[in-house]
Amino acid sequence: MGIPVEREIGTVICTSNGPSAVEFNFVVTNTSLSVPVRTGQFVEVRTEEGMMIAQVTEIIKTNRYFMHAEAVREYEKGGKPLTTIFPVDKWEYIIAKAKPLAVSVNGQLERVTFPPSPGEKVKIADKDTLAEFLGLDLENGVELGTVRYHNIPAKLNLTRLLQKHLAILAISGAGKSYLASVLTEELLLRDPSKGRVAVVIIDVHGEYVSFAEKISDNNYVDFSDKASVFKSSFFQIAVPQISERMFGEFQPQMSPIQIRELGRILKNLKKRMYKTGLPYSLQDVIKEVEHDEKMSTRTKEALLGWLYDLEDTGLFGPVESPNLENIVKLGRATIIDLSETISLRNKQILVSYIAQRLFDMRKQEKIPPFILILEEAHQFCPEARKELAISKSIIETIAREGRKFFASLCLISQRPVKLSTTVLSQCNTHIILRITNPYDLKHIGESSEGIDKAVLDVITTLNVGEALVVGEAVNFPLFIKIRKRKSKEPKHALNLEEVARIYERIFT
Repeated sequence: MGIPVEREIGTVICTSNGPSAVEFNFVVTNTSLSVPVRTGQFVEVRTEEGMMIAQVTEIIKTNRYFMHAEAVREYEKGGKPLTTIFPVDKWEYIIAKAKPLAVSVNGQLERVTFPPSPGEKVKIADKDTLAEFLGLDLENGVELGTVRYHNIPAKLNLTRLLQKHLAILAISGAGKSYLASVLTEELLLRDPSKGRVAVVIIDVHGEYVSFAEKISDNNYVDFSDKASVFKSSFFQIAVPQISERMFGEFQPQMSPIQIRELGRILKNLKKRMYKTGLPYSLQDVIKEVEHDEKMSTRTKEALLGWLYDLEDTGLFGPVESPNLENIVKLGRATIIDLSETISLRNKQILVSYIAQRLFDMRKQEKIPPFILILEEAHQFCPEARKELAISKSIIETIAREGRKFFASLCLISQRPVKLSTTVLSQCNTHIILRITNPYDLKHIGESSEGIDKAVLDVITTLNVGEALVVGEAVNFPLFIKIRKRKSKEPKHALNLEEVARIYERIFT
């Protein structure tokens, strides 16, 4: 079966620089469409090596009647446009510049080493060829949207997308949480036969709680049977689950001697717990320290100060609530809503504990493979000193070692320059929406492979709902259009006018 005529868009032409193995030009011959080709579109052309895949990098319109400014000025002095004097429309044509990316040789994609011949037909890239080139998984992939300018679903392989961690980066309002919600939908709707993971979301602003709300509107999918929300104000950290090292993470200014002495106290309490079967609280730890005769007065006073400070947070108890081992399940989303917690320190303590527990349980295979989606990631793993980044250590540990245990991270941030470079560098896939801050752009350019200046320039012009995927999940930087959500958006998604009208009806 031949190539459809509508896929043929042009013919390779000669220029002073080519065609070559790094660049070629073609004249657009398909005039059936008002916009026959776009910058960024993928095309294919046959060469002696095989079928070449290329990307359009520049489009120029030209017309011989408008090539000399003085001639146009003189002809139009009489008040008549040039179009009424000469057959201008018959001489307008489009020249596109394309960059060769790969060539298919015996079913394998290889580096381009030979140019296309002048006169060869240029076609819009075939769906299957393009999917293979980009590394899409059309059979079992996670569908985030469509490939820009191509009617091809952007289905990314689950393992390549998540196992080596994912970062979603953009300015505020560019659609980071919307994209993360689309990803969550795909994971919750995934067929068990294709492999599922558990989803844990650290929801800083309550943007994901709508997943657990019962929906009767047929325009949306009801995820309430697949999602549970737990408010941070009711979350309780189990003291028996905390080691002296973790206490040291919560109180970074504790000295090694104080941590060592605390370890001895905790060891005694654990022995007592095993005998009685009763868990101990932070108050029990404090009492044990107060009555300990082996500890120096100076160490005891300092240690008690740190422990009383932690008790004042109200985060600690003898048992874990909710029990993370019971609620982290395949194909389900566990949403930890931090919107009621004001203190950043308290948020970091909660995130540190949750992340540590999840990682420990995953290493022991007590819970299934999971993805931890971390909103406002720059708050929890910043490039800052230890006392301002309580949760940074465990997040960096998961970033370095998580892939071995199928514990994945999805970091969402509007300030990538403030993110820990260790964590960001371990996220092998970046999905970048619109970013305009030059410092953030520079940081992304230095930490993301496959991004050049031309791609960075495009990032600043992306519309809401458009994104660039680079890294492990794709073979080549890919611009996609994010698909529409299937779940109902939270109230945060309303604009100012809509909220104002709601309050107008309520209070008047």
